[in-house]
Amino acid sequence: MWTMSSERSRSSVARRPTQQRARVLEIVEESEAFLSAQDVHHKLRSRGETVGLSTVYRNLQVLADEGTVDTLRNEDGEVMYRLCTPKHHHHLVCRSCGRVVEIKGPAVERWADRAAEEHGYRDVAHTVEIFGVCSSC
Repeated sequence: MWTMSSERSRSSVARRPTQQRARVLEIVEESEAFLSAQDVHHKLRSRGETVGLSTVYRNLQVLADEGTVDTLRNEDGEVMYRLCTPKHHHHLVCRSCGRVVEIKGPAVERWADRAAEEHGYRDVAHTVEIFGVCSSC
């Protein structure tokens, strides 16, 4: 089961940009699919970068904390990363190739608001991710 974390906790503390973070972000920007830290590390190493896996993890976490990337957990529990638009959205994720399509879900938004109101909840957040196999697979 994949789980999504789209709540962005934009840090009030500015973090110093680094060349390593810029390289990690370049890899994420080039992919339409969610990537693991190991995927990013492998792509960097294949380009001749001498970056450690712990550095990749740390920089991906910074990017997630800043709201630059979204995260989700794949069926194995591994955290995956992807560059996403800052506006609230949902994803269609291919279980085969990992391709991701961002979608708007106005019906989901109305349902979530109605369900929260019916049960007396406030300050509600939600994530909805749809998993299937894309037409290319």
